[in-house]
Amino acid sequence: MTTTYWTTAEGPLGPLLLTAAPTGELTSLSVPGQKGGRVVLGDWRQDAGPFREAEDQLSAYFAGERKEFRLPWRVEGTAFREKVWAALDDIPYGSTVTYGEIAARIGAPRAAVRAVGGAIGANPLLVVRPCHRVIGADGTLTGYAGGLDRKVRLLTHEGVL
Repeated sequence: MTTTYWTTAEGPLGPLLLTAAPTGELTSLSVPGQKGGRVVLGDWRQDAGPFREAEDQLSAYFAGERKEFRLPWRVEGTAFREKVWAALDDIPYGSTVTYGEIAARIGAPRAAVRAVGGAIGANPLLVVRPCHRVIGADGTLTGYAGGLDRKVRLLTHEGVL
């Protein structure tokens, strides 16, 4: 059994819950009330040490001084989810793409848009992996595991809205 390390970091989205593997890679970033978000378990170890760089980069992002994250992370999902999550990394700060564009980027058929949405909704690294930059085909703000109000705040912060 491996140890999960955790800490919380204050930010404009509320207290962020960060988890890491024993080797220091970030394994999740959740917000309060997040659909499918992580909650602290009794056998986890609270230790802010592994998260200093993540907290510094998050602070710089929210201060408008950082536009991308350079952090080691380790997340596990199906091969399809991992392709979708990797495609999120290529969405530039201050821009948006549609679920259909993500499907096309990973070589999935147009009919896979719903599956792409499911994979994006399961993204364990909110903010750091910018799933908030994915919008509906008609430009509407659809779905965000952290809540649409947080999606609006993030896109406003990035100058999209």
